[in-house]
Amino acid sequence: MTLKRAHELPAGGIIVEAGNADAYNTGDWRTFKPEFVAENCIHCMFCWIYCPDTAVNIDTTAEKSRMIGFDYDHCKGCGICAQHCPPAAKGKAAIVMVRDEK
Repeated sequence: MTLKRAHELPAGGIIVEAGNADAYNTGDWRTFKPEFVAENCIHCMFCWIYCPDTAVNIDTTAEKSRMIGFDYDHCKGCGICAQHCPPAAKGKAAIVMVRDEK
């Protein structure tokens, strides 16, 4: 890869290549990560809707979509999914934030 000169760079904030975020693994610097507790999940899909990094893995092969886990390569550990996860089964949420011990 050759470095570009200042006049060759696009103006700040312009996305010149759509969908390029998938090529970058951004989950390496998180302090906390979401942990999925399957038995507490009601598959409301709030986690998938609110995740800013599309790090929630879902299974769409059945009639109703189901949450199946996380893509930790892209999860930054922001906790938005855990904040929006309703405490359904036995008053416990299906997503809890835990310290990421690497």
